[in-house]
Amino acid sequence: MHYVSLIIEFLRGRPAVVFWTVALAQATLWTLIPAIFYSAPPGEVPLLLAIGHEFVLGSYLGPPLAFWLGEIAFRMAGSFGLYALAQACIVTAYWAVFTLGRDIVGTRHAVLGILLMVGIAAFTVPSPDFGPAVLAAPLWALALLHYWRAAGQGQRGAWFLLALDLGLLLLASYAGLILIALLIAFTFASSRGRRALFDPEPWLAVLLFVIVVFPHAAWLPSARDIVVSGFNDSSAAAGKLPPGVWLCVALVLSHLGLGLLVALASGWPRQRREGAPEIERNPVEPFARRFVYFFALAPAACAIAIAFASGGLGPLDRVAPLVVLSGLAVVVAAGDQVLLYRERLVSTVWVGLLVAPPALVVLGLIVLPWMVSVELKIAQPANVEGQFFGENFQRRTGKKLNFVTGDARLASLVALASPSRPHVYFAWAPERSPWAKPDDIVAQGGVLIWPASDNTGTPPPTLKAQFPAMVAEVPRLFPRSIQGFLPLIRVGWSVIRPTQ
Repeated sequence: MHYVSLIIEFLRGRPAVVFWTVALAQATLWTLIPAIFYSAPPGEVPLLLAIGHEFVLGSYLGPPLAFWLGEIAFRMAGSFGLYALAQACIVTAYWAVFTLGRDIVGTRHAVLGILLMVGIAAFTVPSPDFGPAVLAAPLWALALLHYWRAAGQGQRGAWFLLALDLGLLLLASYAGLILIALLIAFTFASSRGRRALFDPEPWLAVLLFVIVVFPHAAWLPSARDIVVSGFNDSSAAAGKLPPGVWLCVALVLSHLGLGLLVALASGWPRQRREGAPEIERNPVEPFARRFVYFFALAPAACAIAIAFASGGLGPLDRVAPLVVLSGLAVVVAAGDQVLLYRERLVSTVWVGLLVAPPALVVLGLIVLPWMVSVELKIAQPANVEGQFFGENFQRRTGKKLNFVTGDARLASLVALASPSRPHVYFAWAPERSPWAKPDDIVAQGGVLIWPASDNTGTPPPTLKAQFPAMVAEVPRLFPRSIQGFLPLIRVGWSVIRPTQ
């Protein structure tokens, strides 16, 4: 008699419970671990908050929605709010894929698709780095869900939800243009999609879409150079690899966990009489099968083609939106009877993929400073730095700190951690911060900050050229929470006293 694990029994009897347990467990881990152990936000989150603080209609990093929501979350609950917002996006993406899968392959197989998504690295390790890609993932998944209900199931009111999804998606990331183009192509290529166009709802929904994106679209012509410069900068993420090759590698690496789960669950190589529990479903209709395969494969293929043709990554430097249907596509391809071989081993590996990444992050923060000379961005003492420069400026001038500039990451970190939440002037690229000018800093005062490589704290030439009257202070040394064998953080700085 074949032993069936408790997890398989839950998957058969309580699939919805399994889904919510998985989604919320992952969200809890990736909310609490950064909130407890990160002393500074990861990636470009400081820059995102510096831009979001201004509530502009767009920036060189993309459309405004992620920046606005990030700033609102940070104002409400600090860094914890930002991490919780990022995980709310991941859970929403999971829910949309689960709901779509439930309509296509049934509840049990839909849960299998979500379990496989835990093996897609794009939804785990980078997820606390909230930004346009993290926000785009749930909007992308919701758009696919509502398109299926509108064109696939004939729910005509879903066209308006689709228009809202696509409008918000374009306000989150320009990568949404890929999905819009693919939806149009799929609609005209399928007989069911063409029939849906004879109804008035799809055309009325276009008006809703235009209304949602109009403010940002009206801003774009006046900021074309800024947007293009941001696209050029994004190619730096590829390093020495051509952007197209880098994107291919990123997509493959992101799916390694999923591939491992599939290989183990298939039981290969296995004995002829080896048993396995079976999870059945009703047959998938051909239109649904084509829909899942197309939107699982075509977005990545289009993104790779664009990266090769343009020689840059643009908004494609994060792959999360492109792979939201990977797990569901594998489940559809697995057939109507899925045999789960070696369920104990598969369950163990799956739990490892869920728990090991956050555990390794914590271990790295504790151990790496004692082993290698590596500067971890998430180990920067942001709160201590922000408190020092904000309070020092107020003691010297009697006024709150309104402006910070200098090094891109340091200035942004100080701005988000300073009690007064000052504006960040992008001295490294002045045209990208239209909300501030050097004259504003001279008039209202501010702090200039840069990494110091010596005890004199010589300022960068570009900063000295913009503020010739600046006088460099003795560099300030900041310890990390876990210092190890790393040198103290040395920060050069200068105070511009207000003239008004």
